[in-house]
Amino acid sequence: MEKRWVYKPLPDKDAVLRLSERINVNAYLSAILLQRGTQDFEEARRYFRPALDQLFDPFLILDMHKAVDRIHQAVNQNEKILVYGDYDVDGTTAVALVLSYLKSFYTHCDFYIPDRHAEGYGVSEAGVRWAEENGFTLIIALDLGIKASDMVTLANHKGIDFIICDHHLPDENIPSAIAILDPKRPDCQYPYKELSGCGLGFKLIHAYALRHRVEKDVFDYLDLVAVSIASDIVPINGENRVLCFFGLRKLNENPRPGLKALKEIAGIKTELDISGVVFTLGPRINAAGRVAHARAAVELLLADTDEEANNLASQINLRNDQRREFDLSTTEEALAMIDADESLKRARTTVLYKESWNKGVIGIVASRCIEKYYRPTIILTLSNDRITGSARSVNGFDLYGALQGCSDLLDKFGGHKYAAGLTLLPENLPAFQKKFEEVVAHTITEEQLTPIIEIDIQIPFDAITPKFINILKQMAPFGPENPRPVFEARNVYVANSLSVFKDRHMRFLAGQKGNENVFSAVAFDLAGYYTRVANGDRFQMAFTIEENTFNGSTSIQLRVKDIKF
Repeated sequence: MEKRWVYKPLPDKDAVLRLSERINVNAYLSAILLQRGTQDFEEARRYFRPALDQLFDPFLILDMHKAVDRIHQAVNQNEKILVYGDYDVDGTTAVALVLSYLKSFYTHCDFYIPDRHAEGYGVSEAGVRWAEENGFTLIIALDLGIKASDMVTLANHKGIDFIICDHHLPDENIPSAIAILDPKRPDCQYPYKELSGCGLGFKLIHAYALRHRVEKDVFDYLDLVAVSIASDIVPINGENRVLCFFGLRKLNENPRPGLKALKEIAGIKTELDISGVVFTLGPRINAAGRVAHARAAVELLLADTDEEANNLASQINLRNDQRREFDLSTTEEALAMIDADESLKRARTTVLYKESWNKGVIGIVASRCIEKYYRPTIILTLSNDRITGSARSVNGFDLYGALQGCSDLLDKFGGHKYAAGLTLLPENLPAFQKKFEEVVAHTITEEQLTPIIEIDIQIPFDAITPKFINILKQMAPFGPENPRPVFEARNVYVANSLSVFKDRHMRFLAGQKGNENVFSAVAFDLAGYYTRVANGDRFQMAFTIEENTFNGSTSIQLRVKDIKF
């Protein structure tokens, strides 16, 4: 699939020179820092040297005083506290964090995760009734609850108080909870708005520790926070970057038994970064709730011993194998449905339905379909007599707005610009497929239907020095809003060792005209260019720079994202 290269605007040359001199880095790196908002020495210091004292006071979050007071009251009066969370990675890590912290000094607490298939997303009536039947008088809701007004009211009638920790956008109707911790509330002045659900759970225990316990103890939970930030695809900037930096350090040096067991079963031998968490730990934790019940994921994350954790991790890994089978088979079916229908192939959208598809993998399948057919995509299945689905968008297109344009045909929907969930009556499906295609076709541009590669800056190979690599590494952790820099090099050629592997990918030594440096390069899914590069054609190359460790030896490797001639 052809990709469109988009170049970030280059900063003012004088500003680049000033920053280069002030922090002693070359102009290419200074330009990237300026592109990302780092303007002076102090901002560069904070960027390159994250510190825990850069975290904001948790009591700046609206209602935090109320939340801490209510938990302390529950502890003093021996009330039963229920920690209630979503079934995804963010929710399960949040539950594990808050519950394990509470259990370190208080015994009358437990957790509840709704069943994805039977209860669906959010606070459920079944969950509230379970809390009542088991004598809980305080529920701490994590990564959900901001839209649970009805359920909070139901709980209030049953003598159960709610503390809500949610990072999703609220409706106009705020639930009648004791405390609602959500930086996205219009009336919340907290300086950082992009915390994950688990990150909000961390702010809650941090506040409680500052008031009633020992502050340093809460930093032992940052490995869970890092896993949530990576897996929930929230921005890796500001406070999240600090939490990630120290969370990844703990994850690599001294993780809790559950995460240690997952690392071992995934065969991880090197240090984990954000990408490593997203592709190894995240799917395994998610798998529990996708093909069975997410309670197993929380039990793993709460494990006290290596033996217990290893047993639970083995079970979850089996679930992940099942999830992968569902994922692959459903993706194959979905793509075959498109390939067999000329009108679907020409469409501006993909909306596919099969009642037997597993509800837990349809979001993954939507993303997989976009890899081949780059356009807004919805994958639907049958659940509890309703058609339910996951929607994914393409760069720059407002998916949520398109769903609003079809809201008359939907039972309910929610989400944001790039991802959403929806439910509709089976009889409305044909009309919805037609209307969604019409709405998208009238609003999407041709550019939005072409995948983009965003390039930070053009560099020559001789700029890639050991010092350059050392500073580049200090820009991590990389992720949304702080991506690994993408470079462009021109007049590149294959210097040696060109090979194709798995019929899809290329390896070669990359050289550059007028430059002595050559680098090992790997080009995934770009074997279609083999003939031209083998013939010696010069080309432009978009790439990232990484270190590759093999058999104990580490070398610089260029990861090629695209080639143009």
